[in-house]
Amino acid sequence: MIKIAVLVSGSGSNLQALIDANLSGQIVGVISNKPEAYALERAKKAGIQTAVIEHKQYPNREAFDDVMHRQLLDWDVDLVVLAGFMRILSAKFVKAWEGKMLNIHPSLLPNYKGMHTHQRVLNTGDVLHGCTVHYVTAELDAGQALAQGVLKVNLDDDVSSLANRIHVLEHVIYPQVVEWICTGTVQYTEQGVLYRGQAMQEPVQFCKL
Repeated sequence: MIKIAVLVSGSGSNLQALIDANLSGQIVGVISNKPEAYALERAKKAGIQTAVIEHKQYPNREAFDDVMHRQLLDWDVDLVVLAGFMRILSAKFVKAWEGKMLNIHPSLLPNYKGMHTHQRVLNTGDVLHGCTVHYVTAELDAGQALAQGVLKVNLDDDVSSLANRIHVLEHVIYPQVVEWICTGTVQYTEQGVLYRGQAMQEPVQFCKL
């Protein structure tokens, strides 16, 4: 059984979606860099181990990441899921978990990497918006995309309404991708990512128009 750790900084709605999904794998631990994160309460209610590793207590990013890395090894983790984890990870940490770490980003990558995606979509006047689950690489928001949730931008949408609508999609596609990895439907190999035994060319798309 795949052992999963979830890294969080905030309320943990994606963590809750993963807990509720009854995955084939097991969430063995939740790490937060913020002791007040409500995600920790969600984990405790579900009987999942938690660890608070405050980034402010370490002299640099590498030292902080090293403590997280050791915690993950202690839990014997197979897959790391970033769920609202608001820290940029060091290249060394990312390399150590290459092919074993996922993130979800609130845009249709490769469009709108980085921050403030909803406002940027509104500014540009895009018809479609969404979210992308991807493998984490040292380059920000550049790892291979595995799935995308796509929605149509409404004329009356603002940043808040788009964020809320995107969250609904996130809670569908993130557990789905994690389940694919747990069951071997998605595999990370030296030759590339496989989906159902075939080379994955494009992310699987889920539409909510």
